[in-house]
Amino acid sequence: MSELYVRVSVLQLVATGALVLLNFALSAALGLGLSRSLAVASTRMVVQLLLVGLVLEWLFQMENPLFVIGVGFVMSVVAGRAAVSRSKRRFAGAYWDGFVSVFGASVLVTGVVVGGILRVEPWYAPQYVIPMLGMVLGNTLNGISLALDRLTEELQSQAARVEALLALGALRWEAAKAPVRAALRTGMTPIINAMTVMGLVSLPGMMTGQILAGRTPDDAVRYQIVIAFMIVAATALGTLAMVLLAYRRLMSPDHRLRLDRLQ
Repeated sequence: MSELYVRVSVLQLVATGALVLLNFALSAALGLGLSRSLAVASTRMVVQLLLVGLVLEWLFQMENPLFVIGVGFVMSVVAGRAAVSRSKRRFAGAYWDGFVSVFGASVLVTGVVVGGILRVEPWYAPQYVIPMLGMVLGNTLNGISLALDRLTEELQSQAARVEALLALGALRWEAAKAPVRAALRTGMTPIINAMTVMGLVSLPGMMTGQILAGRTPDDAVRYQIVIAFMIVAATALGTLAMVLLAYRRLMSPDHRLRLDRLQ
């Protein structure tokens, strides 16, 4: 396979950015009111990615485990906050629970794959750890956010049923089991759907990036399969952790539904 890499210039970046004008035109024509949000999102994306590019270039040159761990920690803090911020309803301690869930699941899965399965040397090699952790974090936070939103919605909409079960002597887990299951299904569904059509409908980012960088399709596919399994495992662990932590806060040890803690 011939090595072919096309470098994207600043002018080409600006040209592709013009494609976003289509969204502005659609929003204006239909009165969607998305122009401001789209402009802010586009600007933030460009600035954040350019800054990340500079940081990663410096990080790859340093190859210091402390810097790699520090960057991973910051990424996890931001991901945990983003996961909870997307939810319509929150409770005291939700941001901490979100960080614990996304950090624990993502770091555990990434560590097992990078250090135990791929056996990257050194284990803190930033060109492996940071991109893989980033992809896992991004998908895990989506699952956590959806699950948390569904759990609080289910508990609120089924409050009468849950409280009736508790009044009849059911334990808090027995009363909240249905909402917990619904939340876990909601958090896991997007990644399962994505895996179902992966390769037939969509060519994922990891695979596409490696192909564009000149890797053979066989190598790119293998890495994409690894990433997909990492994402589904971390999403399952993170979603389960967040739902259980939220359940413990909203269903008190004395078997009472505490919707008063929701904000």
